Amino acid sequence: MQNKRLINLFTELVKIDSVSSNERDIAKHIISFLKQVNQHPSNNKPFTIFTDNSNEKTNSNTGNVICRIGTGGDFLLLSHMDTVESTKLLNPILTEDRIMTDGKTILGSDNRAGIAAILYALEKLVIEKTPIKDFTIAFTTCEETTLGGSTNLELADELKYGFVFDSSYRPGKYIYSSCGAIAFEIEIQGKASHSGISPEKGINSILIAAKAISDLRIGRLDDETTLNIGLIQGGSAVNVVPEWTKINGEIRSFNKDKILIEKDNLLSVFDSRVKEFNGSYKFNYNWDFHPYTHSTEDEIVGIMEKAMLKSGITPNPTISFGGSDANSLNGRGIKAVNIGIGAQNPHSAEEFILIEDLAASAEIARHLIINEQHVTK
Repeated sequence: MQNKRLINLFTELVKIDSVSSNERDIAKHIISFLKQVNQHPSNNKPFTIFTDNSNEKTNSNTGNVICRIGTGGDFLLLSHMDTVESTKLLNPILTEDRIMTDGKTILGSDNRAGIAAILYALEKLVIEKTPIKDFTIAFTTCEETTLGGSTNLELADELKYGFVFDSSYRPGKYIYSSCGAIAFEIEIQGKASHSGISPEKGINSILIAAKAISDLRIGRLDDETTLNIGLIQGGSAVNVVPEWTKINGEIRSFNKDKILIEKDNLLSVFDSRVKEFNGSYKFNYNWDFHPYTHSTEDEIVGIMEKAMLKSGITPNPTISFGGSDANSLNGRGIKAVNIGIGAQNPHSAEEFILIEDLAASAEIARHLIINEQHVTK
């Protein structure tokens, strides 16, 4: 079977149970793999392999895995180690053209496909004695929950570019522009009172919240901005005027200024309604991830498209309303794109990946790291 080594590597990885914050087992597996490649007789560019101290901030049971090939270069290839659900009971099914599950669990190709593509490309080039560039590999924790691993990734200052193998699009598509998002929480304080005996003595925090929410535009605000109220909690009993209500939501946009404008509008609406009913409130927000957009003139776009063309793949730049480790890297000043790896129907029991997409992702990784200046013609 073609791509047997790549398929075996992928199926080894998906069977390792490593949900967010519990990535230690897959980190150990990856480190063991990298050490074996490093010790291969054909390898002439030593690796530096370690885990960083990001777990002190993410509360994962491991740090991010980092591997510097040679000096570490000025670019990195990155995939995340966690899955959104457990793969402990996974039974991967291999057919002629794809790898899927038996319908009882997720497959975990998000993002084991990215890991497999990077590791396979590196191993293949080392074994074949093909010259490779100095570069860095990073495998992150907690991507599915907070992007905490990439946010706290301990990287060398020399790194300028990042290629993230994580998009569920098929190979060829890559995310050149992604929205940013803030998460917000509003806690409204009213006044409790018996709802039958003396409701007029109370201040109904749920009513305040309802009035404020009805004043908002929710959903798609324009072509690049959305606002969502996702959680509402409040009250203590059906016969008590609710004293408190907590509201959680998010605002997304490709334009950072629009996010801040909608945040200020949200705050103004709630402030007005709270004052109208003589209540009080607390408002907090934080950036989940920052937006990014690369122009066609950016060098990273040229590097990305060149690697795809050399892999026999037509580049197809696209946008995304989702966040990824690429957002974290761009937020830290490292220009990054998110590359399609073909993890179809991710986060579901119908998840699958085409073998040709797995192979195509590995080819893209291979052409990103080949040192063409030293390849014998």
